[in-house]
Amino acid sequence: MLSHDQLRFILQRIDGRGYKAYKDLEGRYDFSSYQVFIDHVQGDPFAPPSRLRIWVPQSVAALPEELYQNRARKIALEDFLTRSFALAIKEIAKGHRGMGTSGLISIDTPGQEVLPRTSMLVNSQGVEARFVVGLPAAGRTVLAKEAAEIFFQELPAIIRRALIYKNLDSEQLHRHIQVVEDQGSLRQQLKESHLVAFIANGSILPRRSGVDDRPLDKGVIEFQSPPELEIGLVAPNRGTIRGMGLPEGITLIIGGGFHGKSTLLTALERSVYNHIPGDGREYVTTRADAVKIRAEDGRYVEKVDISPFINNLPLGKDTVRFSTENASGSTSQAANIMEALEVGCRLLLIDEDTSATNFMIRDVRMQRIVSKDKEPITPFLDKVEQLYKESGVSTILVMGGSGDYFEVASRVIMMEQFLPRDVTSQVKALLNEYPASRAREGSASFGTIRPRKPLPSSFVASRGKREVKIYTKGLLTILFGQQSLDLSCLEQLVDTSQTRAIGEMIYYYSQNFLDSTPDLYTGLKKMFAQIERETLDIILPYKAGNLVLPRIYELAGAINRMRSLKVTS
Repeated sequence: MLSHDQLRFILQRIDGRGYKAYKDLEGRYDFSSYQVFIDHVQGDPFAPPSRLRIWVPQSVAALPEELYQNRARKIALEDFLTRSFALAIKEIAKGHRGMGTSGLISIDTPGQEVLPRTSMLVNSQGVEARFVVGLPAAGRTVLAKEAAEIFFQELPAIIRRALIYKNLDSEQLHRHIQVVEDQGSLRQQLKESHLVAFIANGSILPRRSGVDDRPLDKGVIEFQSPPELEIGLVAPNRGTIRGMGLPEGITLIIGGGFHGKSTLLTALERSVYNHIPGDGREYVTTRADAVKIRAEDGRYVEKVDISPFINNLPLGKDTVRFSTENASGSTSQAANIMEALEVGCRLLLIDEDTSATNFMIRDVRMQRIVSKDKEPITPFLDKVEQLYKESGVSTILVMGGSGDYFEVASRVIMMEQFLPRDVTSQVKALLNEYPASRAREGSASFGTIRPRKPLPSSFVASRGKREVKIYTKGLLTILFGQQSLDLSCLEQLVDTSQTRAIGEMIYYYSQNFLDSTPDLYTGLKKMFAQIERETLDIILPYKAGNLVLPRIYELAGAINRMRSLKVTS
């Protein structure tokens, strides 16, 4: 390990030289109260910025052990410190000076969700911040004085502001950790209480816009549970929290257009994650094994058993091992459900607005004009009850256009001006007055959920001269070798760094778990267990600060959308 004086000397020596001279900085430097690791130096000022780490021992950081005594608190603390580091950069760093990324200091900053991430690591020995720096240059000439300003003025000030406990807002920090811990506790209680979701009274569900996930701040209507569904759950820090508990089974959300049906469903799909204090959804929790399902015209499907929903296709096309390069709305939605069930989903979230109509319903008039022997699709309406009774898989369904789902719903909630009403009793009375006239379709049981095992040839990550080329383009696209993965219909992806981790985890799974496990689900579960023991660092040969742990469902969803995927079932 070198001293900080040696770092200063190297900077003086390379001043005015070509940009590649910055490579001499790679190494570890002692700044007495903390250490700086320069892990990778960019090749030129227009390349991705250089990777750095700061390690501060607990003798200096002095973070109380109670703040990271369990996994939930540790994740919350690391999230808070990452946000503090990002804020300190904004307030202290001068920013751009020179060409390309020159002068940049940046950390992988979270959004509204609190997620396990590699930007900050805390343990009993110390705290490590991982971030990037754009080393300054004029053209491609080293600007050593500007670099020295970053290392000897800006970074020390950022560290003091963001990583030393006595300089943090203690009240805000403790609240952040307590709120996150409470959300995790509420989610754990759902299964014990035979619930699939909980929405606290006073929650704010609407967002500012489709591109701004912060809570709506004008004309806000706070959530209030209907009396029939109001319960109290006890959180370890806040105590009893009252709100609407959605029971296991089949819940129908109805109501007029623009009254909040889809807003409620979106809040539920996002609340498989914890949220920051002030988000409005910090006491909205959904079972962790919930998956949003939609139709996805044109997607690739590889040997998925969609026979519970679709049989007797024209020309004898196999639906037990259904494959296609270009799925229709109905076949894609069937495949999306079966793939989610294959990897452990136990709560389906469905909105009729993003569903294939012929997959969801066949009313009595259509049944009479198109007889069942000419219709290969068994609608979801005739399978949803079987799915719950036989496999314990619940469904929350937004429906505005078909009363036929009243027949199978165990609970019906009507949204009026963003407030819920329990209308289950009115619906049951309506069913007695107007009994169903359509015939039930499909077999007497749901059908088989078949595991599949990918073949090694599915995961070729090479591109040109590079053995492994995995790159993320925004939230919804992964370039894996020669192919592009479109994740736009995985609606529970919330962070670009989740997408980045998915690309690397696909490759790590293919190299370490594919051959040794009998099917996709078993292999992915074993990989996630290893990550929980050893952190996300295992998936890359170097330490990265821009990875966020995804869920198994989005990871499996990405694998299933690889057009190179080949499986045996």
